[in-house]
Amino acid sequence: MSNQQKISATQLSVIIILYIVGTSILLAPSLLVSFAKQDAWISAIIGVGVGLFFILPLYNGLGKLYPNMTLVEYSEEILGKWFGKTVSFFFFIYLMILCALVLRNIGDFMATQILSETPPLAVYIFFISIVIMGARLGLEPMARAAEIFIPFVILLSFFFMIFISPQAKIENIQPMLGNGIIPVLKASGPFIVFPFLELIVFLMIFPSLNRSQDFKKASSIGILIGGTIIVITITLSILVLGSDITESQIYPTYSLAKKINIGDFLTRIEVIIATIWFFSIYIKLTVCFYGAALSLSQTLNLKEYRTLTYPLGIIIIILSIIVSPNIVYELTEVPKTMRSYTLTFGLFFPLLLTTVSFMRKKSQK
Repeated sequence: MSNQQKISATQLSVIIILYIVGTSILLAPSLLVSFAKQDAWISAIIGVGVGLFFILPLYNGLGKLYPNMTLVEYSEEILGKWFGKTVSFFFFIYLMILCALVLRNIGDFMATQILSETPPLAVYIFFISIVIMGARLGLEPMARAAEIFIPFVILLSFFFMIFISPQAKIENIQPMLGNGIIPVLKASGPFIVFPFLELIVFLMIFPSLNRSQDFKKASSIGILIGGTIIVITITLSILVLGSDITESQIYPTYSLAKKINIGDFLTRIEVIIATIWFFSIYIKLTVCFYGAALSLSQTLNLKEYRTLTYPLGIIIIILSIIVSPNIVYELTEVPKTMRSYTLTFGLFFPLLLTTVSFMRKKSQK
């Protein structure tokens, strides 16, 4: 099934920046600090490096082998019709679970930080409705929306960093490597999985790029800028809050924004972080939802993915409710399970496709 909508390299970079910032800006600091303590910022830098120099070349190399096909389409081409369709269906399930977890993150944040009296189900329904709207419009409107969002995200991130930096204490990141290099490497693992291996969904968008040869450059810019925002956010969380408080907070970045105080006049402007998060997580959820709907339609050989958006939206709402019994379980146990799923589809799956494709081409020669 061909997709007539096209996006530019700049638009792809913008979408990837927002996709990476997504849930990472709120959840990544406490996740990494729980492993590496005051050295979590080093783990974040390692994660960005692996994303740039290993994961991206893997995805780019696979996409260049079949520049006019999506991941689902060339999975069938490489692995055979039935095995390819089976793997593609499980990939669709993975994207659906990812959508449900992202939606659950939104509901939990709203219920605990902003709209404590509002039922989470109301938040799920409202947010998934605008996500469905965006996915049905297609990639071009989504990319244009991302271009509108990105100046706000960059400017608000800049102001946030400037306003909070006077409270930074260099002793909070000392001693550097006090616990050795092993905890740092352990912490970089989850950060590589979340969010960089989740970029596998962009292989569903690869054929929609105006010039497929620009994918690597555009993605590199997106990963570098998005990753830098997360690295600085993690570093500031440790410098201002300290590793112990950062680890104990559910949303340390949001707590960090509450500490902004400029002359007792500019205070409690955590709305900056909330605004950055809402813009970026909308793009992330819409990209994942679009990828899920498109992957299922191509697996079933449907002519149009839009007919699937409404029923899939309802399923995601149900999944977001049952995927985790409470927020504690979601933040402690769910990441362990999703790590295995993401490694399977974000790393082993493209490695398998690349290996089989090269072996087949070599045997044909």
